Amino acid sequence: MATHTTMHVEVVTAERELYNGEADELIAPGTEGMLGILPRHAALLTTLKPGTLRIKLNGAEEPLFVSGGFLEVSNNQATVLADTAEHAEEIDQARAEEARRRAQERLAQTTSNTERAELQAALQRAIERLRVSDIVRRRRGPRIEMPQQEQ
Repeated sequence: MATHTTMHVEVVTAERELYNGEADELIAPGTEGMLGILPRHAALLTTLKPGTLRIKLNGAEEPLFVSGGFLEVSNNQATVLADTAEHAEEIDQARAEEARRRAQERLAQTTSNTERAELQAALQRAIERLRVSDIVRRRRGPRIEMPQQEQ
């Protein structure tokens, strides 16, 4: 029987570190599709799109919202450099819903291709934030115990 192995995962933004610990699996929203990263994964560098980043460890899971960024995998370590990122419980559902509604209204009125692309990106971010928030509200399974951050 194979021994259980993990990999080290770090999720950071320019402002803060959201996760720094071990994981059995990392599921990330790559620009070309969802990526599943397991321990001892081959080296990889890719871009991320807005979506749910899932960190799994011993049957527990930690969902995070990432607005985009980069994922680097090397030497049994995965590093996510996110443009912005939030823990699911940090997401203000009312604000995210309002952002979604505003983007949809403005999208229906715009005639500019540039503005249309920006509004579609804003709409996608709002939808993904709501999706991550919903995961935690509906979840029955355990969350990963997050280490206390020193201040």
